[in-house]
Amino acid sequence: MVVEGDSAFQSQVLEHLVEAANYRRWLVDLALPHLGDDPLEVGSGLGHYAADWAAAGVPRWTASEADPLRLQQLRERFADDPVVRVRELAVPIEETASHSAVVAYNVLEHVPDDVGALRGFAGLLRPGGAVVLVVPAFPSAMSEFDLAIGHQRRYRRRSLRAAAEAAGLRVEVLHHLNWIGLIAWYLTVKLLKGRPKAGLLLTVYDRGIVPWLRRLEARVTPPFGQSLFLVARKN
Repeated sequence: MVVEGDSAFQSQVLEHLVEAANYRRWLVDLALPHLGDDPLEVGSGLGHYAADWAAAGVPRWTASEADPLRLQQLRERFADDPVVRVRELAVPIEETASHSAVVAYNVLEHVPDDVGALRGFAGLLRPGGAVVLVVPAFPSAMSEFDLAIGHQRRYRRRSLRAAAEAAGLRVEVLHHLNWIGLIAWYLTVKLLKGRPKAGLLLTVYDRGIVPWLRRLEARVTPPFGQSLFLVARKN
């Protein structure tokens, strides 16, 4: 089984969000302290995060995809890259490995059995390895766009913690991020039935708001946000 949703639509949205470089760098830097020497990314999409993590100094990176077209694009993009290797990988994951971390950004919400998926992620880790996630927050923010792109759910802190603990993981970090983004989501996506896309609004938000917001949230953890960031350890 692959993650739920229209594959072509998902790829189109990923292309649109390439322009959000400051936001992507924010998420890249959040994960860096938890990655170790041999992380694997589940659902690498078009490879933008993988390229950024490799450029940030991660010594070895495994990018993976279940979608055949995106998998081929990843293989072409990183064919000569000395850091990033590409492999096919679909949820549920039955194999075991000894990676230092498993990273899945905006993946878990697509999977019907999220606890089973987290157990599969844990099976790819060495003892003490980390599962690093970003997922969409707040069920009340579920929109037509969420459903169209294949989201099975949006999370609260307690529901994400419960899923991680049910999978046998020890939660180390769990917090909201991007509180302004949640307000914008309710207005532009939930109420006005828009969708995230490239253009002036995204450019203004990424260049004008994200750098300031990132500095603020580094000092004060927001009580709500568009997404949740989780780090959970395998015992």
